[in-house]
Amino acid sequence: MQVLDNIISNANKYSPDGGQISFFLKKTADQIEISISDEGLGIPEEDLDKVFDRFFRVDKARSREMGGTGLGLAIAREVIEAHGGRIWAESNKRKGTTVKFTLPYSDLPEDDWE
Repeated sequence: MQVLDNIISNANKYSPDGGQISFFLKKTADQIEISISDEGLGIPEEDLDKVFDRFFRVDKARSREMGGTGLGLAIAREVIEAHGGRIWAESNKRKGTTVKFTLPYSDLPEDDWE
């Protein structure tokens, strides 16, 4: 839940007023992939991997006025990786950013639901 909260908070913070935030879930035999997309300014390609580093800010001036600590995506990465998953970002300049992550998945027999 913390992972979703951190990613959605970032999407909300960096989206324009009235912008859409989209969610997508894809399930395969052994994993799920969740995508969260916003309509913000986007992230330069050279910074895509850095956004998961502690305290990294793409635009330091704008980030100060918007608040936050620069820890949300770093925490998300630590949680995802601790559960055997992977997290990454894709972005188009001036068209928004999509943060995607995968987690291992397997169906449980109905008897195991109790």
